[in-house]
Amino acid sequence: MSIKNIAIIAHVDHGKTTLVDKMLLAGKLFKDHEKPGELIMDSNDLERERGITILSKNVSVIYKDTKINIIDTPGHADFGGEVERVLNMADGVLLLVDAFEGPMPQTRFVLQKAVKLGLKPIVVINKVDKPNCRPEEVQEMVFDLMFNLNATEDQLDFPTIYGSAKEGWMSDDWKEKTNNITPLLDSVIKYIPEPRIEKGSTQMLITSIDFSPYLGRIAVGRLHRGTLKEGQQVSLCHRDGSIVRTKIKELNVFSGLGRSKVSEVSAGDICALVGIENFEIGDTIADIDNPEPLPPIAIDEPTMSMLFTINNSPFYGKDGKYVTSRHIYDRLLKELEKNLALRVENTNSADSWNVFGRGVLHLSVLIETMRREGFELQVGQPQVIIKHIDGVKSEPIEELTIDVLEDYSGKVIELVTRRKGELLSMERKGERTVLEFTIPSRGIIGLRNNVLTATAGEAIIAHRFIEFQPYKGEIEKRNNGSLVCLETGTAIAYALDKLQDRGKFFVKPGDDVYEGQVIGESTREDDLTINITKTKKLTNMRASGSDDKSKLAPPVVFSLEEALEYIQSDEYVEITPKSIRLRKIFLKEHERKKLNK
Repeated sequence: MSIKNIAIIAHVDHGKTTLVDKMLLAGKLFKDHEKPGELIMDSNDLERERGITILSKNVSVIYKDTKINIIDTPGHADFGGEVERVLNMADGVLLLVDAFEGPMPQTRFVLQKAVKLGLKPIVVINKVDKPNCRPEEVQEMVFDLMFNLNATEDQLDFPTIYGSAKEGWMSDDWKEKTNNITPLLDSVIKYIPEPRIEKGSTQMLITSIDFSPYLGRIAVGRLHRGTLKEGQQVSLCHRDGSIVRTKIKELNVFSGLGRSKVSEVSAGDICALVGIENFEIGDTIADIDNPEPLPPIAIDEPTMSMLFTINNSPFYGKDGKYVTSRHIYDRLLKELEKNLALRVENTNSADSWNVFGRGVLHLSVLIETMRREGFELQVGQPQVIIKHIDGVKSEPIEELTIDVLEDYSGKVIELVTRRKGELLSMERKGERTVLEFTIPSRGIIGLRNNVLTATAGEAIIAHRFIEFQPYKGEIEKRNNGSLVCLETGTAIAYALDKLQDRGKFFVKPGDDVYEGQVIGESTREDDLTINITKTKKLTNMRASGSDDKSKLAPPVVFSLEEALEYIQSDEYVEITPKSIRLRKIFLKEHERKKLNK
């Protein structure tokens, strides 16, 4: 049976996961009515809620006596570590593009890596059932993008398939609707090359890790040359050059949504090895007598760090199962095994760590996963990594793309340039305008909130790291101070009502609050400590107007990313399974005053 390995590249919400599900249906993996409307590929709760793919997964379909291994890729630049590994397993890519929006910044990020690796693309223009779609223009845009990414002539001569994954059809011509997606599978068989198999001793690069509570860690990767057998002795070549001998206890290949046990795997297939110990992503499984390691995977450098610490607020341990420093540290170490772009460093204190990642989204996905597992922790303000390159202080610079209604473009440009952003281009697409900037990573922290407020929630924002450049100077921070709670207790509507002119609140009547908690944003520049637990003094006299109902503005509710981008350097975000609170690092007012002096 011949093998084809394809990776799927697409921007968030262009229909990648739906397409993979339809391909599995075409491979007769399960009946249509068994899992109606359920996304099989994005199996993690967080992925379903956000509509993004975070972890790449492998499935396979058998069509016309060919096994097609489908590798799902994350589209977001913050998951660069994932993308790098996934593309190492593929021989070709399906580039999936929305027939109205065209190629987006995040598509470009993954496509650039695929073009560099010399993978053959098939372009799939999806959602042609949408009104106002423009498939021909989008195909031109894809060609221009490939050309700009220095694609070879063979890569530029790509086949294009049109269709609607949602309606379950694909065709060579977007005006001729078919009733299935076989034209896509046929083009995979026709255009995607079979795996290149070189002569020589066994070589397999470990590109991802699976975990099973019964079998432990499982090494997943593509066998580049040679064969692997169950019970075979092999060499494990580490990144640092050391080589250890080990034995394969069990061999699995991907079939459908799961894995099946086999006694032998030949070159070109993607397999999973059980029984290998102490391996890392990027290590090579090689011949026992003549080990030749493959070059390890290059991983994107982290650009941002955050302080993670135990929850020591007055409300610690109320919601969470895992609250000690031991729990948090073990969980971070476990994450390091499969999260390539993450680094953890110890600080001077035994219960806090500096965690380095690719951006706020990368780190917030880790924090959100931990809180769902029952952890309680606190994190500090995201800090950008500053490097000294040839004696020059340098910081990470990102390419920022904002797609917005034309009327708001002036406001957006003003917001971004105030944060040291430079406008590169401005392109009109119908009623909308696409603005491209370069901006320091520091400038992006907290920008999303401001842009969405200024554009009435209409902006589509994407950014990706480019390189380190000389430091751009100071950036103005949030101008308003915080409203800080004076006493521990319950927020009272009467007190909130009397203090409404002081700023906007993040809590509502009946919420439990503690001394030092940040409960709102002040209208002024300095922090203000207020008491919202004070009740109305009761007298036996009645005065007209004293019993008017209090009218309260609804509180501001932060998502995790918004909270991380909002806090100042002397504040923490407290995260528990049930709540996200903001607080001052020093809860007592006299301690904060002493520090300010």
